[in-house]
Amino acid sequence: MLRRTLIALSRSEKLQRMIKKLPIARKTARRFVAGETRAEALAVIRQLNQQGMNATVDYLGEHVADRAEARLNAQEYQVLLSEIAQHNLQSGISLKLSAMGVHIDPEFCYENVREIVAVAQKNGRFVRIDMEESGLVEKTLAIYRRLRTEFENVGLVVQAYLFRSQEDVRALMAEGIADLRLVKGAYDEAATIVWRDRTTIRNEMIALSRTLLSPVARAQGARLAVGSHDDFVYNAVAHYAAAQDISPDHWEIQFLYGIRRDEQQRLVQAGHRMRIYVPYGHAWYPYFMRRLAERPANLLFFLRALIGK
Repeated sequence: MLRRTLIALSRSEKLQRMIKKLPIARKTARRFVAGETRAEALAVIRQLNQQGMNATVDYLGEHVADRAEARLNAQEYQVLLSEIAQHNLQSGISLKLSAMGVHIDPEFCYENVREIVAVAQKNGRFVRIDMEESGLVEKTLAIYRRLRTEFENVGLVVQAYLFRSQEDVRALMAEGIADLRLVKGAYDEAATIVWRDRTTIRNEMIALSRTLLSPVARAQGARLAVGSHDDFVYNAVAHYAAAQDISPDHWEIQFLYGIRRDEQQRLVQAGHRMRIYVPYGHAWYPYFMRRLAERPANLLFFLRALIGK
């Protein structure tokens, strides 16, 4: 119930205006967000690279209803990609189609994303398309498939809690375009389309990972990113990969910025490929609220800071 409430509040413009005015909220958000400016994000990426970690950087924003705003988001990504390459940073980008105008017009959204992917290709960088709420799954898959007819430097996110994900993964494998980041899923969806039991979702994450690391999948060019802070999940995948003698080139572990920093270092020292999802921008409120919804410890951390304890 608390998780669903916080996710619902992440869409409240009134609460967003109030929270963003609180200095302590901005300070607490910095635990999970690199900053509000591109320069701050680049500084964080540089630091992560020095620690042996790669990055994927996300310019925050979603559910854009204005064409001019969507264009500005696309242009920010293009400048960001150029500066990542200019500074020789080990980072790709992640983006949300709702920030690129998919709710305005899917074709307009596609053109925005295509421009970004083309700039990324020119700069030798990778683009990850995030998966959002279930109502956007089909549009997201369609745009991804269209992009992959022209570009190879683009991948997709798949949410393990959706009933349909096993079928989607196998279809993308068969098409030879299964470059996928697996995540649990962070949206409040109906019980008719998602698993809500933690153990079941864990098992789905592991099963999907093994599917993507199977000999058949690897022969079809599949690549896996395990986007999970759950050591039960990524350790199970690591043990499977080791048992099958699978090269690290085929898979990596991905954490969100600010989460389990000690574990990030441990995994790097153990020889795993680690990539950190680094968000930045002024539109940090919805992202921040979803991080609070994911773990009670995150919410407790914020509430203690709010009351000065």
